This record gives sequence, structure tokens and C-alpha cells, in this order.
Amino acid sequence: MATEACKKGHVEINGQTVKPSREVYPADKIGLRKNQINYELTVLDIPASRVGAKLTDIYRKDTTPPEAFESAELLKYAKDHYRKKGTGRPTKKDRRDIDDYLDDE
Repeated sequence: MATEACKKGHVEINGQTVKPSREVYPADKIGLRKNQINYELTVLDIPASRVGAKLTDIYRKDTTPPEAFESAELLKYAKDHYRKKGTGRPTKKDRRDIDDYLDDE
């Protein structure tokens, strides 16, 4: 998943888009776009060997601003606001589709 995110340009280290093979060093600032939220992480240290997912918080610090999460929450509410298909008044596109269907007969 990380390789794919790097190839799509969703990962930046110190402000530069990186390739999947890029080395990470302590004090690097990682920017990551996931689920329309721009996360910011700071590398504190590099482990000597592989560690489990639960232990990764020891080696990084999440510096994501709270505004990023608030904008994601607003986006969620905006999506809920739009009417569901088949409810309410027909849109202009719906009316055109109905007219085209009736004209075909």
C-alpha cells in the first residue's frame, strides 16, 4: 500500500514527492494524503530491526493539524446533504432523461 501511495504522489518527505525506495532518517517530516486528509508525521528514530504495527508510535510523532480532521468531518456532512437517488424532486438531468424516454415512444 505504501509503494502504491508513493507512486501516485501521495507521499512527501521534507516537502518533496518521493519514490518507494527513499531512505527515511530521524527528524524527517513525512506528508501523507490518505482518505482526503493530509497527515503530517515526524520521524523520531529508526528501529534497529522490524517491529510490529503497535510499536510504530514509539518511532514517529503525529503532527497533523486538527483543521485537517475538521475539514474531513465537514466533507462527510456535505456528502450526506445531497439527496439520495429516487427521492425528492427530479433534477434537470432526470427531467431530460424522462423527456428522452417519452419521446422515444
